[in-house]
Amino acid sequence: MAHLNYKHLHYFWVVAKAGSIARASEQLHLTPQTISGQLSLFEEIQGEALFRKSGRNLELTEAGRLVLSYAEDIFALGQELEEVLHHRPTERTLQLRVGVSDALAKAVAYRLLEPALQLPQTLRINCREGKLEALLADLATHKLDVVMSDSAMPTTVKVRGYSHLLGECGISFFATAALRSRHTAAFPACLDGAPLLLPGEDAALRSRLLHWLDQHAIHPRIAGEFDDSALMSAFGQAGAGFFAAPSAIADMVMRQYDVQPVGHTEEIREQFYAISVQRKLTHPAVLAISRAARQDLFGLIR
Repeated sequence: MAHLNYKHLHYFWVVAKAGSIARASEQLHLTPQTISGQLSLFEEIQGEALFRKSGRNLELTEAGRLVLSYAEDIFALGQELEEVLHHRPTERTLQLRVGVSDALAKAVAYRLLEPALQLPQTLRINCREGKLEALLADLATHKLDVVMSDSAMPTTVKVRGYSHLLGECGISFFATAALRSRHTAAFPACLDGAPLLLPGEDAALRSRLLHWLDQHAIHPRIAGEFDDSALMSAFGQAGAGFFAAPSAIADMVMRQYDVQPVGHTEEIREQFYAISVQRKLTHPAVLAISRAARQDLFGLIR
């Protein structure tokens, strides 16, 4: 099988964009005979006609359109590479490959990762969301630098890793003004009989929340269960029920979802971890995340 000749591909790409060999020859500063010969050779190698004549112009065949779609991607990447090398010849981009447990509130994940963006060097974050076990498997094979989670590394997972506590905080409850006006009792009694949106089964907060409700003899009506915290908040914004979120992001929740605080408890504590394969954190971006979380977001520095 013949290898792809990128010079032939480039000639094809220019002709396809120009619409004719004559216009392409002006752009490439080559004779029309040279381009025509190279195109014929390219078609012969591919085993299919890539152009058909349409008056004085050329139009693509079905095979030609397929080749063009790949050529567009290939040469767009080439142009991007040229720009990167031209504008940043000495600057090395710092890569951070981070896994975010799908049980972790998206707003918390952003607040945790945000300090990494303030580093003086250019940072590229590759952020993947998924089940904690799957992310830990990728961490073990060095496909990820760190995993962010609302729970420490499970003892049942046969992966060598270390849990680094970033911080913990209490829980705040939120609702729309209209929903709150229909349940006027003081907090937490206002939750009794009220619609409540629950985190999914994978969230560490769920069991603590249910236990706390039981302790206070509060029996809400479970109006929905959500693996995605952002979707739960969106339903809360629509007035579907009361919902809980970490107090550390209470201001962000109120602004983003136009809800009001209903109450707060320190009896439920939510914890946040960075899980790595190293006993000590070493990645510059992860160190920035840990330092900012402990100093600002959760205030753990003594």
